[in-house]
This record gives sequence, structure tokens and C-alpha cells, in this order.
Amino acid sequence: MRTRILSGLLVLVLAAAVFAAPPVQANHRTGPCNADRVGGETIQHIMKRRIRCAVDTFGPVPGGADRAICIADRESGLLPWAESSTGMYLGLYQHSAAAWPDRYRKWTDPAWDLSNDALSGRTNAIVTIRMVHAAGGWKASGWPAEGC
Repeated sequence: MRTRILSGLLVLVLAAAVFAAPPVQANHRTGPCNADRVGGETIQHIMKRRIRCAVDTFGPVPGGADRAICIADRESGLLPWAESSTGMYLGLYQHSAAAWPDRYRKWTDPAWDLSNDALSGRTNAIVTIRMVHAAGGWKASGWPAEGC
């Protein structure tokens, strides 16, 4: 009987500790355009939000966010993990895999805590928008804007 009472008390104490504990916080990356996906949001929708953020933060770019989204949609279907069949082009804007490391170094800041992976939609969008802004246009950066 005493063991049953002690077991019951232990269960109550553990339950109280679990329910009284603060909610677990996700580890969010610092830096620009770090929006999280919200419930039910498609990957394409969060990529559109991140592209709009990149244009707002690092633009302007010709055609604004609408053209930037159109080009990403044309290049990858707004899927950040997209790769060409040969693996030569990667990510949201289909950057050259060979050129990506230099582009990442040139167009990001270590303080932003960005992934160095070209298949990170957030990083790919920021690098692209910064490149296009600096070059003054999409074509000058290597992305023709036809159809967008």
C-alpha cells in the first residue's frame, strides 16, 4: 500500500513538473529572412516569403519581388532542393555548383548564420538578390528575365 501511494505521488510530481515547464523553443537562426514555415504552408509559399524578404532587405531589383519569384519558379519550381539532371546547377535559382562557394563567400556575412549549402532556399535567395542588385539586373547576373 505504501509503495502504491509513493508511486502515485511520484507520478503527480512528474506530471506537475512536465506541465509547469516552459514551452520548448525552436533554435531559430539569426540573420535576415529567417521566417519559419507556418502550419499548412507549402514550401513554395515560404520560398515566396523569403524571396520577398530578400528583395525588401537587399534590393531593389528590376521587376521587384514578383519578377524574382517568377524567375525562381521558372528555374526550380520554387523548390530549394532542385538540382539539374547533371548536378551542375543547384537550388532555388539554379546556381552553378562550381561557382557557388565563391558566391556564398562574396554575398553573405558570417554573422547572418546562413547555411553554406546552395540547396538552402534562404541562402540561395539572399545570394541571388544581392548579386542581381549589385549587377543592376537579372541578365547581367546570368538570369534572363524573359517570360517574367
